[in-house]
Amino acid sequence: MDMNGNLIMSNILNPPVLFFFLGMTAVFVKSDLEIPAPVPKLLSLYLLFAIGFKGGVELIKSGVTQEVLLTLLAAMLMACFVPIYTFFILKLKLDTYDAAAIAATYGSISAVTFITASAFLTELGMDFDGYMVAALALMESPAIIVGLILVNLFTVDGKREFAWKEVLQEAFLNSSVFLLVGSLVIGFLTGEHGWQVLEPFTQGMFYGVLTFFLLDMGLVAARRIKDLQKTGIFLISFAILIPILNAGIGLLLAKLIGMSQGDALLFAVLCASASYIAVPAAMRLTVPEANPSLYVSTALAVTFPFNIIVGIPLYLYGINLLWR
Repeated sequence: MDMNGNLIMSNILNPPVLFFFLGMTAVFVKSDLEIPAPVPKLLSLYLLFAIGFKGGVELIKSGVTQEVLLTLLAAMLMACFVPIYTFFILKLKLDTYDAAAIAATYGSISAVTFITASAFLTELGMDFDGYMVAALALMESPAIIVGLILVNLFTVDGKREFAWKEVLQEAFLNSSVFLLVGSLVIGFLTGEHGWQVLEPFTQGMFYGVLTFFLLDMGLVAARRIKDLQKTGIFLISFAILIPILNAGIGLLLAKLIGMSQGDALLFAVLCASASYIAVPAAMRLTVPEANPSLYVSTALAVTFPFNIIVGIPLYLYGINLLWR
């Protein structure tokens, strides 16, 4: 499969991505289309539950091999490395608080980007392993901790006191991580029997729910574009170029570990994505000095649409070159 637009067009013409465009269009043309507030939360919980449960079932099939362990280790290393190096890039233009909050955002992940990439691979008929969901779960929290350590080390007024108990609870027991890990464990414990019981719910509804959720994400992302007027070209460029760089590093690690092409794409997407839910919630609680319009709008209005529209096929093209 060559790049020459085929991968990008194949991705864009997926119904979930087209409905994302529809949501953005609704905002631009000032339609009154709106998804009631509790619904997107329910949809996101369903997607986490479904992908976590399937990952647990697949993990028991593959077993805990050396490749699995190396992948999980690489995931945690990237979750720590990305916020550290991006912090110093961001410090060139921003204060410590904003730099740390944005760096933590880009060190963490977007579960919906991962799920969209999984759907793209399924459409292409490319296999991937369920244990990648474990990598997803492990990359959610470390970036929050690293971001707070950076604030502690580089604030001019000396050491800051964080309520670390609350910080750790927010990092490791927030609803996304808890449900994802819990579903993974239950899928692992119940195996194929559990999958057969829940398949009509976890599989039959999955793409419809993902499509409807991305419609809402399109609405939210388009509304956030206004905030980008305050960020300037520096952060917009950062929000596009850093994911590409992180994906490139991820692909090199995946090649070194010996991942399959499908797993390598998911790993690259994890490395390239940015959190717009878990990390912003933690940053609002622990670093109120940071400006939410900066770290939320860059992740949600730039990096998220870039990844699901262009990034996923771009990273797959890189895999096609590296795995020849």
